[in-house]
Amino acid sequence: MTERRRGPAEAPNLGEPSTPRASASVVLLRRGGKHADRALEVLLLKRSEEAKFMPGVWVFPGGGVDPGDGEGEAGHRACAVRELEEEAAIALPEDEELVLFSRWITPEVVSRRFDAWFFLALAPAHTPPKPDGVETTDARWFEPQAALESQHEGDVQLAFPTVQQLKSLLPYQTAAQAIEAHRGRQVKPILPKVIGTPDQHRVVLPGDPDYPET
Repeated sequence: MTERRRGPAEAPNLGEPSTPRASASVVLLRRGGKHADRALEVLLLKRSEEAKFMPGVWVFPGGGVDPGDGEGEAGHRACAVRELEEEAAIALPEDEELVLFSRWITPEVVSRRFDAWFFLALAPAHTPPKPDGVETTDARWFEPQAALESQHEGDVQLAFPTVQQLKSLLPYQTAAQAIEAHRGRQVKPILPKVIGTPDQHRVVLPGDPDYPET
């Protein structure tokens, strides 16, 4: 598996850590195929190769929270819904449930940082995704395991948080199971840290024995 190309916004930050920008994404789920026993699938979009942040990487639909989205969790939810429609041409019904799934904060060593909230939602029927052709250039439904295998084989490039979230979906057979399991669950922000040298480094998460506490 080759190292992916980094965008200019992912350059190392050698000074004080920048303030993370509020952002939100939809982890959109559907039941694969026409039969109830088919495994769940998740929507991933490929970012433009010209993007300054994570060029060519497959991501969940999402982006930065705008002032018009509102504040607090409601603003994050509004942002997630808006970005899904802008990037993938999928409009969620006004009463569609969004379940808070996870929250990731970009490591301090990266120049451009995000405080990203991820929400699980069920895809409306008969709504094929359509990439906008500017920010996103491709869109596909993946079973979580298939996406992880594609990453391992070098067919797609995934960001570290995306990989971890796909892994957390593996135990669930249906979208309904995944959403029910996370409904009302307390979500704590996760701040990965990078340890080692520029040539030999790895990402560690809270709970890892090598995770720096300061």
